Amino acid sequence: MSRAYQSPRGAEAEPSPYRGRRLCVTGGAGTVGAELVRQLVARHEPEVVRVFDHDEAGLVSLERSLRDQSPRLRFLLGDVRDRARLERVLEDIDVVFHTAAVKHVPLCEYNPFEAVRTNLVGTQNLVEAARAQNVERVVFTSTDKAVGPVSVMGASKLMAEKLLQAAALSRGRSRTVFACTRFGNVLDSRGSVVQVFREQIARGGPVTVTHAEMTRYLMSLADAAHLVLQAGHRAEGGQIWVLKMPVVRIEDLARVMIAELAPRFGHDPERVEVRFVGPRPGEKIFEELVGHHELSLAESRDDYWVLRAANAPGPPSYASRLPGTGRSDQEPPQTLDEVALLLHRAGVF
Repeated sequence: MSRAYQSPRGAEAEPSPYRGRRLCVTGGAGTVGAELVRQLVARHEPEVVRVFDHDEAGLVSLERSLRDQSPRLRFLLGDVRDRARLERVLEDIDVVFHTAAVKHVPLCEYNPFEAVRTNLVGTQNLVEAARAQNVERVVFTSTDKAVGPVSVMGASKLMAEKLLQAAALSRGRSRTVFACTRFGNVLDSRGSVVQVFREQIARGGPVTVTHAEMTRYLMSLADAAHLVLQAGHRAEGGQIWVLKMPVVRIEDLARVMIAELAPRFGHDPERVEVRFVGPRPGEKIFEELVGHHELSLAESRDDYWVLRAANAPGPPSYASRLPGTGRSDQEPPQTLDEVALLLHRAGVF
């Protein structure tokens, strides 16, 4: 019997729910999408994985890196803004992992309608295409910035969550199950603060931190992929799956990276300056995993919080079981040693 990959949080392996299934990953050339593709073909024995992205160079690069797995992979160029193309891509697909999005906060602030076209129109296109092709499950990847959003990116992701929940509650005779996952900051993802800090340290600094009190929920790439794969076979319609994540002060992240990486680049860590530059447009000092209005909708399950839609049937009976506060400024941050261990385990160093 095929066995699923070992959970990065230590759960025992179990038979893979994706063995022999026909899968699609939108945004498959991105950081999280590519990790999903790698894990699926390496550990889950699907019949096929269709990798869908508008990034031609990214698709070619991923195809070359996975050449040994090519019999199970199909690399498809296109955009989620094009519903007709999506419908063709989703023919005979069982499960869709929807990671395609415009994600960078400042870029979305300066190009808001482009974020809307991809994050909202693209998501609604996927909902309609999945229904038209009788897809079994759709899992959307959201962000903690969708809770109490102050940025275009966060607001667009919140609305996309609402689109998925509405689709789940109004599916009629359709068999398609729609669910969401909600990420924190994914360590070492493309364009992440970890990559920015590494480049700045390589130049000898300064390392720019926006605010001394800024905190974030952090997750490894492996944990991000594991969350999506768990939701892909365990979710019921309309749920949002949230991984319980550690809180890290961004200044602490910078100082740990300086201590570890500066010597490797030939610099004295004591001479690498940390410079505070102020928050960027659309950026919050803290983040929230679970909004106050969602506390009555949240159930604690092992390493996850599972939130049902506000208008879904069922009593508001889970609030007393929700650990923590769901706000990064109200939970104890990791110590410097814990931050270093987190980064080592995530493969940052």
